[in-house]
Amino acid sequence: MAADSSSNLRIIVQRNPSESQLSELGIKSWPKWGCSPGKYQLKFDAEETCYLLRGKVKVLPKGSLATDAVEFGAGDLVVIPKGLSCTWDVSVAVDKHYKFDSPPPPPPP
Repeated sequence: MAADSSSNLRIIVQRNPSESQLSELGIKSWPKWGCSPGKYQLKFDAEETCYLLRGKVKVLPKGSLATDAVEFGAGDLVVIPKGLSCTWDVSVAVDKHYKFDSPPPPPPP
């Protein structure tokens, strides 16, 4: 039975991860990104892990129902799957550390 590919793209939200987990991940060395309130259409070409320093976001995966929206905010560690197309509805300006999983190297010729 084939599953709809977008249904496998789940956003994982971990609320208030421990300081030891954050330092183990090296979050403070990750680049920072921020945006002001608004709606943004985004497509993730690589898996992203991010830690929100501030802000509040509701993410609605493309083609899903409003009830499928995922909310997260300051203090949350979030993993966004590769291939996800979604709308970010930012109600409070976001400031976050982020890291993209590097894609695997191309196969040898």
